[in-house]
Amino acid sequence: MRAVVWHGSRDIRVDNVPDPTIQDPEDIVIRVTSSGLCGSDLHLYEVLAPFMEEGDIVGHEPMGVVEQVGSGISHLDVGDRVVIPFNVSCGHCWMCQHDLQSQCETTQNTEHGTGASLLGYSKLYGQVPGGQAEYLRVPHAGYGAIKVPNGPPDDRYLFLSDVLPTAWQAVEYADVPEGGTLLVLGAGPIGDMAARIALHRGHRVLVADVVPERLQRVAGRGADAFDVTDLDQTGVGDVVRDKTDGRGADSVIDAVGMEAHGSGGSKAAQKLVGLLPDRIAEPLMLKAGVDRLAALNSAFDAVRRGGTVSVSGVYGGATDPLPMFSMFDKQVQLRMGQANVRRWSDQILALLNQDEDVLGVEGFATHHVALEEAPDAYETFQKKEDGAVKIVFRP
Repeated sequence: MRAVVWHGSRDIRVDNVPDPTIQDPEDIVIRVTSSGLCGSDLHLYEVLAPFMEEGDIVGHEPMGVVEQVGSGISHLDVGDRVVIPFNVSCGHCWMCQHDLQSQCETTQNTEHGTGASLLGYSKLYGQVPGGQAEYLRVPHAGYGAIKVPNGPPDDRYLFLSDVLPTAWQAVEYADVPEGGTLLVLGAGPIGDMAARIALHRGHRVLVADVVPERLQRVAGRGADAFDVTDLDQTGVGDVVRDKTDGRGADSVIDAVGMEAHGSGGSKAAQKLVGLLPDRIAEPLMLKAGVDRLAALNSAFDAVRRGGTVSVSGVYGGATDPLPMFSMFDKQVQLRMGQANVRRWSDQILALLNQDEDVLGVEGFATHHVALEEAPDAYETFQKKEDGAVKIVFRP
């Protein structure tokens, strides 16, 4: 089959690789019909290169049609249409039973001290072959695979794999009060979708970003969008306080993470670590602070006293400094983590199955491209060119 394969920092290729097969009774194999390109994939593209190995198949936002079914699965059949969550969870361990599927104890990666395995996401998270491919083996599919109806286009359901549950959890964790104001930092795929979910729930939503096309998209959905290109982290808070009677936002979602536009020194440090031999770079990445924290610091500044900050953007530095005095003094509540996809998927699926496309998912992707175009797609997405907000591969 053809698959998107990592060969080195900024070196993504489409190669011929062996077809996947059933390896466990709880496996299925699907023919992938759509697979998203995620902002987290860009971390593998460059920043987290020390944890990648040449030949790794990437991608963690797939859906498709069941081709083979393991002997331990009775509720899925060949020909069923399914969406595959990005986290691999068993459904029966203590963590899964407590709706913490991203911490699944069956697939946890104790060697690296990380949570549940993820599709296509480096040896930090299990080195499971990813879904930017023609076919995909799905571990623990008896619990994880989400069966969806035939009929509507893939884009109605594709984002159940990651974007929708990640944004949904971000809004849930933000705990926006009735009549409250939510600030979303970053209008990429997760920030955009989080804004749509919050607007659907009736909240007032402010969105900050630096890309004009992304700001226009969220403004078109009803958000109060503003450009932060010429603002420092305190400046963002000043804008928000001006819009909230001097108090600040009740809740803030940081949907930026390590892609933040911040300190040039930290950006240089990220690149420097990536150039080191893996045996040196791996422990350094796990133990050092290598993130640009402009977005997170902006969140702490812009949130009101007693408010909540919800972090959905991925950070990689283990010892990055936080403004603890300010956080304590302002009594800030902080929630974060990988999305627990199956915790939210039934609620989201019920919304998607309505006749009206209330979240605009069918028009969410800005680009649909063939798998062979993956190298150019990664570069375009990283550079935020051509209005790229969400790219979907059609194998």
